[in-house]
Amino acid sequence: MSKHHLPGIIAMAIIVLTSNILVQFLFGNWLTWGAFTYPFAFLVTDIMNRVYGRKAAQQVILIGFIVGVFCSLVGAQIQGEFGPLVTFRIALASGFAFLVAQTLDVVIFDRLRNADGWWKAPLTSTVIGSAVDTALFFTIAFSAMFVFLEPTNDVSWAGEVLPMLGVGPEAPLWVSLAFADWLVKLSLAIIALVPFRILVNKMLARTA
Repeated sequence: MSKHHLPGIIAMAIIVLTSNILVQFLFGNWLTWGAFTYPFAFLVTDIMNRVYGRKAAQQVILIGFIVGVFCSLVGAQIQGEFGPLVTFRIALASGFAFLVAQTLDVVIFDRLRNADGWWKAPLTSTVIGSAVDTALFFTIAFSAMFVFLEPTNDVSWAGEVLPMLGVGPEAPLWVSLAFADWLVKLSLAIIALVPFRILVNKMLARTA
């Protein structure tokens, strides 16, 4: 592991740790504060991939996963109003979604590395990766089809049928939560193109 990879590793660890803390606090009816920090994990992965290559990005993902597992273990020991802050189902959904989505991001970015337009690789990989991340996490964590993963964990509240985001067609609550989460990730994927361009140029200049 090169010393040049440390900033990316530290950044990923901070993002995952911060997101695991902020996810406990609501922002309106459909989001948590963690929704605004976690998407930057894709930014870190893409910067590492562009500057140092695929293997460096994979190292950063591994560190992020380890930090996430640690947070889940700690959260499982902390009792909230309705039980442990992190249940087995939440931990499984979070870890699995992170690994699959981040790995997919790296693969797609690598395939588009030499595409015309510097923005195509980071934007495409982040949009697809974040969509997969959202779909996997919310489906595994809250869908009735996965109740067998943790039968003692009552998540029936997430299956309550309500208008989408309070105004759209009726759907289970967890679908609204997932859609709101993905909209934030999509917005931040576009915004993150600015720091991606700036940081990549600076880092490449230093390694030249």
